[in-house]
Amino acid sequence: MRLNYPVIFPLNQLTYVGEDDSQFFRQIHGRRFNALSSRYMLPADEEEVRRSELQHKTIQFLFDGKNYVGPMADILRPKEGQERCRVLDLGTGGGFCIYDRAIDIADEFPSAEVIGIDLAPVQPREVPANCTFELCDLDQFYLPYPSEHFDVIHARFMHTGIENYPRFLHEIARMLRPGGLVILIEPDTEPIADEKSASHFKRSGQPSGMRGWFTLWETYRRCLRDKGIDVNIPPELSNLVASTGAFDRIVSQEGNIPIGFWPKDPVALSIGQLAWMNYDIMLPAMKPLFLSSGMRDWEAKKLIEEAHQDLYYPLVRASTRLHIVHAIKKAKLP
Repeated sequence: MRLNYPVIFPLNQLTYVGEDDSQFFRQIHGRRFNALSSRYMLPADEEEVRRSELQHKTIQFLFDGKNYVGPMADILRPKEGQERCRVLDLGTGGGFCIYDRAIDIADEFPSAEVIGIDLAPVQPREVPANCTFELCDLDQFYLPYPSEHFDVIHARFMHTGIENYPRFLHEIARMLRPGGLVILIEPDTEPIADEKSASHFKRSGQPSGMRGWFTLWETYRRCLRDKGIDVNIPPELSNLVASTGAFDRIVSQEGNIPIGFWPKDPVALSIGQLAWMNYDIMLPAMKPLFLSSGMRDWEAKKLIEEAHQDLYYPLVRASTRLHIVHAIKKAKLP
């Protein structure tokens, strides 16, 4: 489904929070979704907004209270004679809460111009003067933003809505100025139990101790593939960035995210609790995707219930992996 309005829709045209924005949403199997993209199949309702808040807090814990990694502060620091820096936050999320990364960045760097892009208008209308939000489907061959225009481009939790992710990276490279910073963060969709991945359990034939949990994620990955999504993007982020030929100083990190209440370290425990709450909300949010893929209602319900059982009464230590890459766009040759 495509809407008949410009590719970019500035949300400052929706002045009041209570203004009718129904044209930007559609109902699928009882949940509200964005109306711009049929590929991205997680809801755009208040439950999902709560989940994005939990994700944001988890990342802040992982980054020691910051909203970013890499040399963003150096790049966005005001410099004499330089025009205002620009930040493009792709898949910005946000919602009816104070936790929105575009707003946080705008607050931290008041001299920078921050633009947050998303598929649905779930962002606050009252924002810092240097922060704006726009609607745009980023799953397209050319993105409607100027070349060499931005100093920082940040994309987080995007790959499940992008069919051609390598092309998406080329567009990011085009839009960044030489010396600009890209930050990419993508979660793995392959589950982990006791530090062993689903691939390990398949090869060894050993039970994972989380049969329902592992079955749900295998089904989710299959549904994403059916929609044209490459589920192997997250672990390949660094290689994909390098393959553009546009970046150097590529730094790749992995964040191991515990799920649940088993960690002993206080910070890891806080991350585990937030991750647990995130997945508690995410599991039922997957149901419309399963139903749209041809699964019967009772099958989807059973799949989610068994995964929830493993989440509520774990026999092993569940975790997931976050892939984080930042890099600097190469300077132009003289």
